[in-house]
Amino acid sequence: MSELLNVRLLLWGCACLWLCSLASGALVISGDKEPLQEKRQAAKILQKRSTAEQLVELHSVTVECVVSSRFAHTVMTSKALNKANSSQEIFFEVELPKTAFITNFSMEIEGQVYVGEVKEKEKAKKQYEKAVSSGQTAGLVKASGRKMEKFSVSVNIAAESNVTFILTYEELLQRNLGQYEILTRVKPKSLVQKFQIVTNIYEPQGLAYVDAQATFLSNDLLPLVEKTVTDKKARISFSPTMDQQRKCPSCDGTLIDGDFIVKYDVKRDNNLGDIQIVNGYFVHFFSPPDLQRVPKNVVFVIDRSGSMMGRKMAQTREALLAILNDIHEEDHFGIVLFDSSVDVWKNTLTKATKENVAEAKAFVKKITELGTTDLHGGLMRGINMLIQDRQAKRLPERSTDMIILLTDGSPNSGVSHIPTIQENVHSAIGGNISLYCLGFGNDVEYSFLDVLSKQNQGVARRIFEASDASLQLQGFYEEVSSPLLLEVDLRYPDNAVDFVTTSHFRQLFNGSEIVVAGRLSDNNINNFLVEVFGQGVEENFQVEGQASTLDWNVLYPDEEYVFGDFTERLWAYLTIQQLLEKSTSAGPDEKANATAKALDMSLQYSFVTPLTSMVVTKPEVEDGTSSPLIADKLTEQQRQQAERMSHQYQSPGVSYAYGAPVYLVDGDPHFVLELPDKNDSLCFNINDAPGTIFNVIRDPELGILVNGEVIGDKQIPPDGKVNTYFWRFGIIHKALRVRLEVSTEEILVFQDEKLVKLLWSDTASLEGPSLNLEVTKDRSLTVTLKDSVKFVILLHKVWKNHPYHRDYLGFYTLDSHLLSPAVHGLLGQFYHGIQYEVTDLCPGETPEKPDATMYVKGQKLRVTRGWQRDFRHNLKTGENVPCWFIHNNGTGLIDGDMKDYIVSGLFKNQ
Repeated sequence: MSELLNVRLLLWGCACLWLCSLASGALVISGDKEPLQEKRQAAKILQKRSTAEQLVELHSVTVECVVSSRFAHTVMTSKALNKANSSQEIFFEVELPKTAFITNFSMEIEGQVYVGEVKEKEKAKKQYEKAVSSGQTAGLVKASGRKMEKFSVSVNIAAESNVTFILTYEELLQRNLGQYEILTRVKPKSLVQKFQIVTNIYEPQGLAYVDAQATFLSNDLLPLVEKTVTDKKARISFSPTMDQQRKCPSCDGTLIDGDFIVKYDVKRDNNLGDIQIVNGYFVHFFSPPDLQRVPKNVVFVIDRSGSMMGRKMAQTREALLAILNDIHEEDHFGIVLFDSSVDVWKNTLTKATKENVAEAKAFVKKITELGTTDLHGGLMRGINMLIQDRQAKRLPERSTDMIILLTDGSPNSGVSHIPTIQENVHSAIGGNISLYCLGFGNDVEYSFLDVLSKQNQGVARRIFEASDASLQLQGFYEEVSSPLLLEVDLRYPDNAVDFVTTSHFRQLFNGSEIVVAGRLSDNNINNFLVEVFGQGVEENFQVEGQASTLDWNVLYPDEEYVFGDFTERLWAYLTIQQLLEKSTSAGPDEKANATAKALDMSLQYSFVTPLTSMVVTKPEVEDGTSSPLIADKLTEQQRQQAERMSHQYQSPGVSYAYGAPVYLVDGDPHFVLELPDKNDSLCFNINDAPGTIFNVIRDPELGILVNGEVIGDKQIPPDGKVNTYFWRFGIIHKALRVRLEVSTEEILVFQDEKLVKLLWSDTASLEGPSLNLEVTKDRSLTVTLKDSVKFVILLHKVWKNHPYHRDYLGFYTLDSHLLSPAVHGLLGQFYHGIQYEVTDLCPGETPEKPDATMYVKGQKLRVTRGWQRDFRHNLKTGENVPCWFIHNNGTGLIDGDMKDYIVSGLFKNQ
């Protein structure tokens, strides 16, 4: 389970156009004093921020999680006081794990409690649309993000009044790679009078280990994490005072910013697993210890079409090479590549000997991308390879067959009709092969892959197009790389239980866990026989035992660790999840039946699922109207669609990737700060006389320095404006004793008093213990400093006889998070984030470039919405990056003045 509580105090006011993803945080306070009609109009626009943050007091933020036998019940509570002499609008926003179901939400305002109600989604939608059509300020709350879902609600609070928000959600923790994880993301952005995270865990099997950590824990905060662990229970708490939250004694900033993580596992001494019977329901956890892994036969079916060109293919190659390094020698594997045609590494699967793996790695390194997407042809070739090898008895009898498909697009070559592909694949596999589909990027047809996997005893997974995509691919493979049992059956007496969840599983993987739950048909049954069957690597697995009823009130009476109906709610949660899967992959009749049952149970147990919504009716405002909000839950394909729409809004036709930020300077010269967490960018220009040398990056702790010198046009153009560009960069890494001078003419590398000269006219690489250099002819230089940041320098060649312009360089930084907190410079100062808000959108000098007000670093700036060029993927024309342009050489955004960054030499600090 993971949780996120992101708390921030902001003040909002007058009307302007709503802009996606500019507002975030958990608690947002409005200083809205306009007439009611203007307030209604402001529902469609971004409101103005006030500077009276001190008028709102964030009194408490608490997260209380109770875990009973893997079932987690979390309550998130925030309390705020409006100290102003006028009403304020307060927004409560949290993020929670996308695998969780919201079960309750309430607001307490001046002694009055307002509770959310779970309704069928269509009925809730009609109520919402009715509110909108009548002119009420209704809001729609939905989920987003790679792992999290966002819940938010706002309410108008009278002067000198307070509000308490309470959100509850539940989920069954999934064991992954040998552990359960509870993650709380905390970003309060301000000091909180009472801040507390408490996690209570009770596991009847006994706790094997419990670990608590946080990304923001300093030596001072570490002792504040209190952990008490006994045989079957654990309590972890973190409750810093306001003074302990401060960045410094006189600062209002908080140290609490990051992830608080609890990881644990349980003891596994019994081959039968753990069976618990409480209040008429049973749950069976099965993950026996000390099993030998079963060999697997895996075919990697890889999309190499033109859309995979560049970074995607490079990351795929990187992941495949790492996977091949880890493949077990007793396994067999094959590689199928597809674009408009289909190619294979070898016509049959091959045992993973060292020699074969080395040969396969050489093949992977040469994969190139071109053409359309014959996904059907690639899949059918992989399936036929497995079937033919199985029939020819070239594979171990006791082994499991699987296909791992990786694609980034939709089928558009060969057989491209999706229902036909699904039918053909399902028929060919015949229930004998597990198909795992990995959808790379945001343009993939994920719903198609999801159904395809579920129909063939596998799962689909989205691979986000980000800097860690290769790690995502490797992580998924690690989850399925070690099967322990095949064809696992868990059996219970028909006369003892009913309404049992799925009890047959094709395979059990190392580090995972099988969970089955059901209802007792007779509450007076004290015990019943349980049997488990499976196929091991050498012999069949078989175990049986008696399940006995537990009296939890006697076993563990301390209610802070146990909520009494957890077994029933766990059963309901698991049943709904499995019904929702059937509702997407089963035949028409079964699909309709599964959907109806899932809806009934969602309403009965008050779970917000993709079939239900939570309607939150807010207090009436001055004119007697009330405005509902609706909390929805998105499916993965709906989540993807929402991201697509967000990207299209920002920049039509441009792929905008999630992941680590990229900071760049290019053009004349344009500084661009990509901020993926906000789905936005900031930009500014720096203009000074030709020959000026600017400090771009300075990290005194790591000894890294990057300076750049600008050059002007050959002569003054007719418009009288002389453009300047970076034409030379100096890079120093003192600890590695490396110095680089990169100009539009040559690349000079100085190390240990030795000089190496590289030319742009050659493709070359230089690998050393301290750094790696890669030159792509007349295009780019990639500089990778050992265990540190990576720079990419692009060469822009201008027509030699151009009357004005000259060749120039673009500078891009990747992995900037690896630099120290002391990093600074024109680009470096932004590497650890920048907080800002944009409001008051209004017409600019041109209609397509509106102006707005930006609040940043305590200042109010006029900014303009525009575009700058990112040349990473297209050196000739570049791609438009939408950004907020800060005028006057970045004044107000950069620390100090532009002149403060001028240095006396290419390798000088000042």
